[in-house]
Amino acid sequence: MSDIVLMSDPKVAAVPVVESGEPLVDVRLDGRLLVDTRKQDPADAFAHLREGVLQRLLTAQSMLPAGMRLLFVEGYRPPSLQREYFEEYAGELRAAHPGWSAAQVHSAASRYVSPPDIAPHSAGAAVDLTLADADGRELDLGTRMNADPEESDGACYTDAPDISEQARAHRELLGTVLTAAGLVNYPTEWWHWSFGDRYWALTAGEPAALYGPKELDSPTAPAPTVSPPPGR
Repeated sequence: MSDIVLMSDPKVAAVPVVESGEPLVDVRLDGRLLVDTRKQDPADAFAHLREGVLQRLLTAQSMLPAGMRLLFVEGYRPPSLQREYFEEYAGELRAAHPGWSAAQVHSAASRYVSPPDIAPHSAGAAVDLTLADADGRELDLGTRMNADPEESDGACYTDAPDISEQARAHRELLGTVLTAAGLVNYPTEWWHWSFGDRYWALTAGEPAALYGPKELDSPTAPAPTVSPPPGR
């Protein structure tokens, strides 16, 4: 797994952004995606994505076998929240590895939380998702969503070898339909896929990203407030 390009790699930050101006849309309003609320926030930011990303998710879902659906967990993340997540995880790593340099901490933290300046979630370009059955029950993909590398002993990596055959098959199916729809995976997180951001552009060989960091203007649909569990 040493050949994985991390979000902290200078090559990612070097990709230019040619902002398309495409709006953020609330994925719940379309009604075709199953939306989980574990990452719900007071502004309902989590349920938003760029319009083009949502359309690609719907295309991917249409390619799943009968009885399976995509389970959407988190899309857009405000830049301030992304910064909070990154600094929190970096602090945990600093405490666990007091001998690490600042560069080592920054690189290791980017396995699990993208550096705020290039974060795909803050551009509305990334989605954390998994598979569910027809009744909305989450399928086994080898780890819980948002399991960090320490907790999962590396099983959160998309191509991790030490997962069950069933979990491997589910990961491969998820990857097949999302790749066919034009999204790319962040290889340290089997659940993280994106389109239009800098990491996508670098991975797909595109000259520029389509989406840069963006603020959410206002919530578009009311929802009850819940406290999300830890996770990035």
